[in-house]
Amino acid sequence: MVSRSYSNLLDLASGDAPIPSFGRERKRFPRVATVAGILSDLDDEKSVGSDAPSSVSLERMIIVGNQLPLRAHRSPDSSGGWCFSWDEDSLLLQLKDGLREDVEVIYVGSLKEEIEPSEQDDVAQTLLETFKCVPAFIPPDIFTKFYHGFCKQHLWPLFHYMLPLSPDLGGRFDRSLWQAYVSVNKIFADKVMEVINPDDDYVWVHDYHLMVLPSFLRKRFNRVKLGFFLHSPFPSSEIYRTLPVRDELLRALLNSDLIGFHTFDYARHFLSCCSRMLGLSYQSKRGYIGLEYFGRTVSIKILPVGIHICQLQSVLNLPETESKVAELHDQFRGQTVMLGVDDMDIFKGISLKLLAMEQLLTQHPNKRGEVVLVQIANPARGRGRDVQEVQSETKAAVRRINETFGSPGYTPVVLIDRPLQFYERIAYYAIAECCLVTAVRDGMNLIPYEYIICRQGNEKLDETLGITPSAPKKEHAGSFGVYWMLPITERCNPSKSMEY
Repeated sequence: MVSRSYSNLLDLASGDAPIPSFGRERKRFPRVATVAGILSDLDDEKSVGSDAPSSVSLERMIIVGNQLPLRAHRSPDSSGGWCFSWDEDSLLLQLKDGLREDVEVIYVGSLKEEIEPSEQDDVAQTLLETFKCVPAFIPPDIFTKFYHGFCKQHLWPLFHYMLPLSPDLGGRFDRSLWQAYVSVNKIFADKVMEVINPDDDYVWVHDYHLMVLPSFLRKRFNRVKLGFFLHSPFPSSEIYRTLPVRDELLRALLNSDLIGFHTFDYARHFLSCCSRMLGLSYQSKRGYIGLEYFGRTVSIKILPVGIHICQLQSVLNLPETESKVAELHDQFRGQTVMLGVDDMDIFKGISLKLLAMEQLLTQHPNKRGEVVLVQIANPARGRGRDVQEVQSETKAAVRRINETFGSPGYTPVVLIDRPLQFYERIAYYAIAECCLVTAVRDGMNLIPYEYIICRQGNEKLDETLGITPSAPKKEHAGSFGVYWMLPITERCNPSKSMEY
C-alpha cells in the first residue's frame, strides 16, 4: 500500500508533465542472516543496477544540487568538444572537504550550458568517469518553467518575504510552473536512482530547487538515508501560507530523515508551518528537535554554513593573486577602497549601498577624491522584469554619482558586472579597507567571513601593500575603515540583516 506521506505528489505531474514512474520493487533481504557468506552470493536472482547490495562496506555520499560544481566550455581546437573543470567557488564542491577522506562523493545536478541530445551520452560518461558527476539533462522549455518560473517567480520572492501583490511581482499562481517543478524533481530522482545503493549510501539534497525530491526517493527506497539542507531563509507561517502548494512542499520535505536550516529562526518558522498547516507537533529536548511523521522521526538541525579557510589561504599564496593585488594597489594608490560583493538581485540592497555612498560624498566633501566604492555585481541568476529593473537602477545610480562627484583621475564608484576569477575577488578583499553588506534579507551571507580571512593576508601581500610586519592591520585601514568595520562584521548574523 502506498504511504500517504508521498501519494499526494503522484497526481501532480499531469497534463504536459510526465507521469512519475518508479520501476520494479527492490529486492529485500532478511533482517537476520542465518547462513554464512556474502548476501549477494546467497541471492537467487541476478543483481541488476544499483539495487544490488554492495559486498564491500564503502561509505558513499550522493550530493544533489540544482547545478553541478563544474565549469564547461567548448574546446578551442577543431574537434569542438566539451571541456570541463571543477568550479572552485562552488559551495557543493567545498562540502567535500568537510567529509572524511575515505568517503566517496558523487554529485548529481544539471549543467549551466545546454548540451545537444546527440552529445549527452558522451558527456554523461565523461563526467561520471572523470569527475564522478551525474548530469541531469533537462529540456529547455521545462527548465525555463522550473527555474525562471516556479523557483524565481514564486519560491525565491516568497522565501524572502515578498508577496505576489501585483503581476510584476510574481503574479497569479501558475500551476503549469508547479507541474514543471515536480517533473524536474522527478528527473533528478531518476538520476539518483541510477547510482544509489540504498542500503549503504547517504543522499544529501540541497536548496529550494529540489524540495519535492525527497518524496520520490522515499517512494522508491523506503529506507534511504536522506538529508535536506535549505540555503535560503524559510518565512514565517503568515507568509508561507499564501503559497497554494504549501502542504505539498511541507510533506515532501518531511520525507527526509534530517532537515537543516541556517538559523533557529528559520527552523522555528518551518516547525510553526508544520504545526498550523499539517497539525504536527514536535519534541525539543537538550538541543534535539524531532517531528513524528507517519512512523518516522524527522530531525530538525540548525547547521550554519561556514567558509573554506584553507582554500582562501591557498589562493592568497598564488602568484596570480599577488600580481593582481599589486595592480589594484597601484590603481587605487592614495585612496580608501570600500568593497561590495553581491549578486544582482532585488534583495541584496545594492541600490541602498549606492545611495549611502552618494550621501557620504554629499555630506562630507572632504572625502571626494579619497573614497572609492568598488561594487562587484555577480551576474543575475534569474531573469525577469525585477532583475532588469535592478540592473538599470544600479547602472543609473553609478552613472549619476560618477558624473556628479567624479573628476579627472577619480571615479567614485567602480561597477564590475562581469564574472571574476576567484583570485581576482580575493585580491579585491585584500586591498579593501572595509566590506559593505547591505542585504535586506539573506539566508547566510559568507562575504564578511571571506573578507576577514583575506584581510589577514600573508608576508608577500603585506610587502606588496607596504605594510610592515609589526604594524597592526587596523592602522593600515585608517580611522575611516576602523569606524565602519564594527557594524559591517556584525552583519555576519543573518538575523540582524534587517537592522541596517
